[in-house]
Amino acid sequence: MSRTVIRGGLVVTASDEIHADVLIEDGRVAALAATGTPAAEAWTAETVLDATGKYVIPGGVDGHTHMEMPFGGTYASDTFETGTRAAAWGGTTTIVDFAIQSVGGVLREGLDAWHAKAEGNCAVDYGFHMIVSDVNEDTLKEMDLLVQEGVTSFKQFMAYPGVFYSDDGQILRAMQRAADNGGLIMMHAENGIAIDVLVEQALARGETDPRYHGEVRKALLEAEATHRAIRLAQVAGAPLYVVHVSAEEAVAEITRARDTGLPVFGETCPQYLFLSTDNLAEPGFEGAKYVCSTPLRPREHQAALWSGLRRNDLQVVSTDHCPFCFSGQKEMGRGDFSKIPNGMPGVENRMDLLHQAVVDGHISRRRWIEIACATPARMFGLYPKKGTIAPGADADVVIYDPNAEQVISAETHHMNVDYSAYEGRRITGRVETVLSRGEPVITEREFTGRAGHGVYTPRATCQYLD
Repeated sequence: MSRTVIRGGLVVTASDEIHADVLIEDGRVAALAATGTPAAEAWTAETVLDATGKYVIPGGVDGHTHMEMPFGGTYASDTFETGTRAAAWGGTTTIVDFAIQSVGGVLREGLDAWHAKAEGNCAVDYGFHMIVSDVNEDTLKEMDLLVQEGVTSFKQFMAYPGVFYSDDGQILRAMQRAADNGGLIMMHAENGIAIDVLVEQALARGETDPRYHGEVRKALLEAEATHRAIRLAQVAGAPLYVVHVSAEEAVAEITRARDTGLPVFGETCPQYLFLSTDNLAEPGFEGAKYVCSTPLRPREHQAALWSGLRRNDLQVVSTDHCPFCFSGQKEMGRGDFSKIPNGMPGVENRMDLLHQAVVDGHISRRRWIEIACATPARMFGLYPKKGTIAPGADADVVIYDPNAEQVISAETHHMNVDYSAYEGRRITGRVETVLSRGEPVITEREFTGRAGHGVYTPRATCQYLD
C-alpha cells in the first residue's frame, strides 16, 4: 500500500476551510485530521509533503475543453498529451472534452475517434461530452446508450449554420430525449442564422478586422438564443446548461429562469471575466488572438458575470480551451474576420486567474473551489470522486502557494500555442505540487507526470437533478 501524507496546509473545499493533514492511501484520500492532533501525528508514510503556509485544494475540474478539435479548416493546437500536461501545470486534474458527431455520421463513430485520440496520451483524468450535430431517430436512440456508458451530456449549437447548427425542432427532440434518459443538454446559445446575415453585411462594407467579430455577434443575439433554449427546455421538461455565457443580458435570462425554479445552469469562462472588446480591437491583427465565440464583450458586462457567480446564477467557470496559434492559424483570417478560427487557450490559467479573483475580492476562497472544482464535478456526474478532498475521493490534490507571484506569459506556459491571452499579467498565487490519484504530476514546479497516467472516467448523470 502506497501512502502519502500532506502536512500543515489549509485544506480548502467548497464547504470548509480547516488546518488539516491529509492521508492518502492507494490513490485515494483515506483521512483528514486537524494538524498537530495525535491522530494526525500518528500517521506514517513513504512520502510526506510539507504544505505549511499553503493551501491544499482539490484538483480543478475543467468541464469544457477542445483538444485536437477540427475547426475552420485547421485543428486546435493542443493534443490530449500537451493539453492535459498544461492542465496539470495549472492545477486542473480532470477535463471533460467534446467528442464530435459529424453531420451524416453516428455518435459512436465520433466517440470512438475521441477515445482513440486520448487513450494513452493524457497526463490527467478525462471524460467526454458528445456534440450532437445531426439529430435523427438513430441519434436519439444512441443518446440512451451513451448515457448508460457514462457519456451523460450532449452539446448542441444554435450557431454555426452548415457546421454544428441544430434548428429548434432538432433541439426540442434532443431535449425530450434527455428528459427521458437523464442526460444534460449543453447549449451554445447564439442566433447563428441572424449572425451570418450580419457577418455578410459587415464584410460587404469592408469591415474585415478582428474587432468586427465581436460587433456582429451581438449580445442581444446571445440573450435571444438563451431565452429560446430555456423555453424549449421548459417545453421538453429537460434541464439545460448554457455554455460560455458572456453577456449581461444572457445572465439575466438565466437568472429569471432559475428564479422561477427551472433546472437551468450557466457557465462562464475566464476570458469573459478578465478580457474585453478592448483586446479584440488591439492594433494590427493582434485582436485575432482573442477571437472566440461567444465573443469578448465590452468591459461593462464583467460586473454582471461576477455578480452572477457570487449569487449562483452562474455556477461554473470552465475554459472552453480551444487554442489556435497566431502564426499560421489565426492568420487564416487576415482580411476576413469570419475566417479566423474561433477559440482561445486557457486550460493552464483558470485556477490561477480565479485565485486572483479571490485576492481582488470578487469571490471567496470557498467559492473559488466551488465554481472550479466541486460544482463542475457535480454538474457532470463526477462528485465526490472528483472535486473535493474527503475520505474515499480520488487523491486529486493541489498544494497551492497563495503568496507566490507570477507573470503569465507564452514564454513560460505549457500549452502548445504561440501566444498567451493574458501576456504580461501579474497575478498572486501559483500551483506548487499536483497529485493525480495520489501520483505526483507536478512536484515543486517540475513536471513529474507521464502521458498515459490519465484514465478515461465514465460519468453519472447531473447530480443537481437527483
